[in-house]
Formats: sequence, structure tokens, C-alpha cells
Amino acid sequence: MSEPPSFEVVATRSGARAMLDRRTGEVMHPLGGPSEEARSLYVRPSRIEQRLDAGESEPLVLLDVGLGAGSNAAAAWCVSEARVASRRQLHIISFDRTFAALELALSPDHREAFGLQGTVLVASSQLIERGRTEGVGTVWRASLGELPSTLRAEPSASADIVYWDPFSPRANPTLWNAVTFTALRRACRDGATVHTYSGATATRTALLLAGFAVGFGDVLTSGRQATVAATRVDDLERPLDRRWLERLSRSSAPFPEDAPAGGFERIAGMPQFQ
Repeated sequence: MSEPPSFEVVATRSGARAMLDRRTGEVMHPLGGPSEEARSLYVRPSRIEQRLDAGESEPLVLLDVGLGAGSNAAAAWCVSEARVASRRQLHIISFDRTFAALELALSPDHREAFGLQGTVLVASSQLIERGRTEGVGTVWRASLGELPSTLRAEPSASADIVYWDPFSPRANPTLWNAVTFTALRRACRDGATVHTYSGATATRTALLLAGFAVGFGDVLTSGRQATVAATRVDDLERPLDRRWLERLSRSSAPFPEDAPAGGFERIAGMPQFQ
């Protein structure tokens, strides 16, 4: 008897379609739908369009952690491919365990809901077939396997932008700890930014302990606030401040499970809190 499929397309309360992972019970992009959340939570805050037009010759490298149904990478692809005048390439590396969610999203009944149309539809199919695809100004490659080992296989100091979008700390705690974020910090070059939906205190302290400067992101539809991290505090619009540090001292769940002893003192001594 064959196993039931791991993923299912469901309707959210807003009426948008989204991808449900049956194993974890979690829904990808559960609030505004996959295409809108990809743009509002990842593409716009990461300023891909402006960074592609910055006049630099080296490719802009995006680590898409949590490929899922492909919506975040697809949104970034569309921005890059629309930049007719831009000569700077976008290189996307998507990380996941499997292509299963993307394969389901590519079915004729679902592809529009997940933003997989036009050139990105062809690119997504080629990504599954070959593990790599190219457009006019974009290269997209997949890295399948378990994090953080797949992340450690990437060159150090190579990433400019990171979309950190795996399942939640409840479902995947090892993807949100200090060890994994330290592997991510190694992969980031100077000036890189990291964007994630999680506003959990333990997520932010794990990023701080890994060597990132950390700030508040936009307020989400749910009322929660996203998180932005950077290699330079000057690249954050709203860095965590001493008021946040005071709240940290009173938090009931302040640190990831692998935080070192003296974690609070170490964070309090970081430049962004001075």
C-alpha cells in the first residue's frame, strides 16, 4: 500500500491557496497566500531590485532556505528577469529536503496560485529535472539534503541575501539554533542581510549569538513582527535596542537550546546595544 502524499494544497482563511505539510501540520505562507507573502515578507524588504541595479559586476547571491512550493525563489526570479537594463546577475540557491512541494505546486490546477507562470514555470520544471536552470539574468540552483550540512557545503562569504523560511522552531528546532545560524553567518559576505518570518525571542538571540546584528522586520498580517539580520548593524532600519534587551532579561524563553552559558551577558556586550 502506497504512502499518502506528504503535501496538500489547502485554502487559508483569506481564501488564498497554500501548501500544507502533512507531517508537521504546518502551512507554508498561511496568511496572505504564497505570492503576496513572498513579495511583502522577502522580496521587497531585501531590496533585490535596487541591489541588482547597484552597478556591481559580481552576481547578487540569494540563499533561499526552505524552497517549499518555490514561491519565494519564483518572486525573486521574476524581479531579476524583468530587469532588462540590469547587467548584474542574480544567483539563487534553494535549499530543501525534497522537490515534492514544488512538484505539486507545478500541477496545472495550482501553478497560478503559487506564482509559477511564464518563464518561472519553465525554470521551476527545469530545476526539478536538472537541479539547475538559467534565465536571461538569473541562475537558479537546488541544494537538496539536510541543513546545516548543505549550507556548510556552500563557499564561505558568498551570500548577499538570505530568505530563511523553513518550518517553525516548533517543527524544526535545529534549524533555528545558534549552531545553524553560525553556519549561515559563515556563508554570508560583508553587507549581507537575512530575512525571516519568525519574531521569536529565541530566534533573535540565536542570530545574535551567531554573530549577526539583528533588527525588527515588518509587522505581519497576524500582528507578529518579522526579523531582519545583517552582518553590519548600519544596514538595519530598526535594530534591536536596549529596551528589547530589558525585555529579554524577563523573557520566559529567551534562548535556543544550544545557547552557551553567559548568553545574556554576551549579547548585552554587543555593539548594537552600546
